[in-house]
Order: sequence, then C-alpha cells, then structure tokens
Amino acid sequence: MLLIAASVVWAQSPPATESKTIGGATITIKYSSPRVKGRVGKLFGKDGRIGQDPTYPVWRAGANAATQFDTTADLTVGGLAVPKGDYTLYVDLTDPAKWQLIINKQTGQWGMSYNKTQDLGRVPMTMAKPPATVEELKYTLVDEGGNKGKLTLAWENVSASVPITVK
Repeated sequence: MLLIAASVVWAQSPPATESKTIGGATITIKYSSPRVKGRVGKLFGKDGRIGQDPTYPVWRAGANAATQFDTTADLTVGGLAVPKGDYTLYVDLTDPAKWQLIINKQTGQWGMSYNKTQDLGRVPMTMAKPPATVEELKYTLVDEGGNKGKLTLAWENVSASVPITVK
C-alpha cells in the first residue's frame, strides 16, 4: 500500500533538473514539478492551492522537497551577490503581480520548512504571461552569451524571471 501511495505522489510531481553552463559556471536547479491538472486559476493567491501551504505567501517554488539551487562560481542574481555554493529557492507571492525570488542558505529541508533568518536575499522577478497554460512547472536557464544568463520559472499562467551574471 505504501509503495502504491508513493508511486502516485511521484507521478503527480516527478523530480526534474535544469542545468546550464553560463560564463564557465555550472548552475543547477533540482526540483519537483507539479502539474496544473485542471486547476487553472486556482493555484496562486491567498485562496488558491498554494495559499493553503503553511509558509504562504512564501512558496517552495516546486513540490515535495525544497528547490535546490547550486552554482560552481560566484554570481549576481537580479542584483544580489550569490557566492558559489548550494542554496534553496523560494518565491514570495505577497504581490501576485510582483513576485520576489528568495535565495535561502538553508539546504536539504522539506519544502514546507522555511526559515526567513537564513535568507541570503530577495530579488524582484520580471513577470510575464506565457502564450499558453504551462501544465508542468518548469525552470529554464538560458545562456545569453558572455557571462550573462536568465533563470525563468513558469507554471500555469505565470512566467517569472531574473537575470544572472557570472562574476
């Protein structure tokens, strides 16, 4: 029975990895990718599915375990200095039109465990609406040439991004 339950949970939010080399640095994001599954318009916001999380308005930006962010070099993410190392990503959804990416120094925790005192910092995200509903939560890293790149998180009817510069 436990095996069946575990396989159902895994099927709903399978693990995913996005990795890219930008300006000689390898940046990796490991997360679980939930599905919209007919809940368009019912995920974000105080009364949405994510609003039921105990850490709301801070969202684990994925499902299951907290989203991992690893870099092999020092970065600037949206203006925030991020030394090489391992971090956890969260998103502050307080203002639905102005998300903030949170880079947190605590690692290895379950997604519903958030400690604000461990924040390295917060940066504003550029908000956009994708051309179609994004069924599976997706992180994308794009190499924009030289030492510049972009991190984008897209799910349901939202796309949010931040610039990355390798130092």
